[in-house]
Amino acid sequence: MPVLYGIAAATVTVTASFLLTAVLAALLRAPALRLAVVDRRRRRPVPLLGGVAVVLVTAVVAWAGDRAGVVPLGPAAGRLLAAATVVGALGLAADVWRLRRRWLLAGTAVAAACVVPYGETGPVAGALAVGWVALVTGAFRGLDHADGVAGTVGVVTAFGVGACAAVELMDGPAVLLLVLAAALAGFLLHNWHPARIALGACGSLFTGFLLTGAAVLARSGYGPVGGAGVLCALTAVPVADAVLVLLSRRLAGRPLSRGGPDHLAHRLRRLGLTAQGAVVVLGGAALCAVVVGVLAHTGRVGGQAALWVAGGAAAGVLGLLRVRVYGPARLRRGAGVRAPVRPAGRGARAWAVVRRPRTAMRRPRTVVRRARAGVSQASRGATGVAGGASFRAAIFPVRQATSTENVQVGAPLRVRNG
Repeated sequence: MPVLYGIAAATVTVTASFLLTAVLAALLRAPALRLAVVDRRRRRPVPLLGGVAVVLVTAVVAWAGDRAGVVPLGPAAGRLLAAATVVGALGLAADVWRLRRRWLLAGTAVAAACVVPYGETGPVAGALAVGWVALVTGAFRGLDHADGVAGTVGVVTAFGVGACAAVELMDGPAVLLLVLAAALAGFLLHNWHPARIALGACGSLFTGFLLTGAAVLARSGYGPVGGAGVLCALTAVPVADAVLVLLSRRLAGRPLSRGGPDHLAHRLRRLGLTAQGAVVVLGGAALCAVVVGVLAHTGRVGGQAALWVAGGAAAGVLGLLRVRVYGPARLRRGAGVRAPVRPAGRGARAWAVVRRPRTAMRRPRTVVRRARAGVSQASRGATGVAGGASFRAAIFPVRQATSTENVQVGAPLRVRNG
């Protein structure tokens, strides 16, 4: 009987989280557009308040289940949920007021310091866990640059970390991650390509912090080497994305804080995959890595399995580094790009606009008609000026010369770039 009661409670909780997130995300889209809380890095404005729906539904459903005694969280899961909610509020402030990354990293580190169990990990391993949680939480934010990637990877990782917590008989974190997975699934109904709403810093930081914090709680008490391997396997995709972005910007001489289309999904699109195909590939990679992490946590495979995951991630990063993402954009018909030319003076830098001609050796009809009209007028009323000069003067307008000036139209004109 208690088993059936637990299954029924879990089913009701998951269904409520899924439906509430789907409805709330749809309702928050219009206010986000009205308040201009949108992603300005995309070609079309995408609202960023989808993470608010995920945070609110996860927190409210988990808190209501704990208060009602249906799914008690416990003290550890309660602290984790409170700290993740604070991190989500900090991410919402970043979406609205564009906070700097260092403030987000510092706030996430302070919240992680309040969650890590130092009694089981020790001071040194606990400090390393705080840094790992802060960095991987920031890496989850980078997955939100493409439609559907952050939600898909988040759902897969939530199930994997929840399985690890269930093996350790941590019912509170396991139920909390189950609620998060259902909320992200409801959010994906609106985030699949073409996305109508995005997680933003609020939802991505909340998701990353909740996943990494629960993973640290599940691996507390194990050895540091094996624990690090399992943690990296559970979060292989966001870690690989962060490493790829940092290496590519460093090698290209770009500032690390400067955004660009250099994430995993962007490079897969450059290789010819569709937006949906890139999400499927990254979701499949996350699933394989998470399965290896869960098997390593339960002892079904040895610790060297995490090395295979790390090797595969490193090979993928090195292969995608060869994809060119910082080159000049393609020239559209009639469009121009800025290209450097020979400097006009010492220390000066001039720019010219290079345009692709629509049709070679073709003049507009209006210019030709005006030129012919100028030739006819010059042949009727002008004296002492050749017809060819009048024709050139009609095409290339110059100051009209008086009768006492010597007109030199045939001389080449020099244009100095200043």
